[in-house]
Amino acid sequence: MIAEISPDSLRLAVFLGLLVTLIIAEVILPWRDDQQRLMRWPSNFAIVVLSSLLARLVVPVTAVAAALMVQTKGTGLFHSVNVPFWLALVASVFLLDLAIYGQHVLFHKVPVLWRLHRMHHADVMLDVSSGFRFHPFEIVLSLVIKLVVVTALGAPPEAVLVFEILLNATSMFNHANIRLPVALDRLIRFVIVTPDMHRVHHSVVRHETDSNYGFNLPWWDWLFGTYRNEPEAGRDGVVIGLETFRDPAESRIDRLLTQPFRNDSAPH
Repeated sequence: MIAEISPDSLRLAVFLGLLVTLIIAEVILPWRDDQQRLMRWPSNFAIVVLSSLLARLVVPVTAVAAALMVQTKGTGLFHSVNVPFWLALVASVFLLDLAIYGQHVLFHKVPVLWRLHRMHHADVMLDVSSGFRFHPFEIVLSLVIKLVVVTALGAPPEAVLVFEILLNATSMFNHANIRLPVALDRLIRFVIVTPDMHRVHHSVVRHETDSNYGFNLPWWDWLFGTYRNEPEAGRDGVVIGLETFRDPAESRIDRLLTQPFRNDSAPH
């Protein structure tokens, strides 16, 4: 079935549909007024274009294509053990999400990786555009890691496609500048990471940044003890970003791209 559709077209359709929906929601139910949107958005949207182009040039094989090749060769964990397709599909989605959680922790703990990842955290406001504001080099490295995990698991192509759509969707959702009722947020976060939960991770307070690493499922944070219910300053008082990169000029595309290679002090 996966060969009869275009995974890229499906991903793009979901991405654009959800992007428009969340932008409208941010206008109707904003969490915080954004005074720097006109400066932040051009760079944030340009970054995702540059990252996509670089990823295609450096690693021309997509995760779904890698899964198809592994399926053809019959290699990987789920091709080596006799499990039903549905179990391989569900397990693959969960294990890929666990891998993303582990990768996220790694990008915070290893100094050279943090220099790449801190560009994402340097955004002084969170909205839907923050969900894809990652340095192009981080995107390439993340894709390589994903390909290794997909190949090792022998993940079904359908599982990889479902996972990538979910990850893109939830990343935009949990970065969105929307205010959910507290009761609704607490209910939703049993299943997926919510905006309130992820804002804790973007706090300027170090020990709050080192929590709530999940992008999609919140369960890994609970399991590994990295879950924090809310910021110390409260859901409305939390300060977003990094102390070192608060100058509005840091939102320029040239400053974003060169940030990992500059000697600005942003310890982690």
